[in-house]
Amino acid sequence: MIMSIHSVSGEPCLKYNCSLCCRETEMLLTKIDVNRIIKLGYKLSKFTVRSAQGWKLRNVDGKCFFLVENKCKIYRFRPYGCRLYPLVYDPSKGKIRLDEHCPY
Repeated sequence: MIMSIHSVSGEPCLKYNCSLCCRETEMLLTKIDVNRIIKLGYKLSKFTVRSAQGWKLRNVDGKCFFLVENKCKIYRFRPYGCRLYPLVYDPSKGKIRLDEHCPY
């Protein structure tokens, strides 16, 4: 079943220069994400933190390590979770859902 997702306000889901999803992120990284970013020249210890679930993007001053002046420094190479946002995995339900914190 294919389901289309529409914004309640009628605006596009993702706004240009909106970086709310990059603040206080808990984005899990796949091995592919980590390897892709390392190939860009970043050290694992600089952009990740270890959690019980695996590697996550590091926050610096409450925002993603790669967010600079409201723009992603690695946008073309960003993690899969960032590409899929505002779809997020809800481990408590074992389902993918729209993130209720996304205002768009």
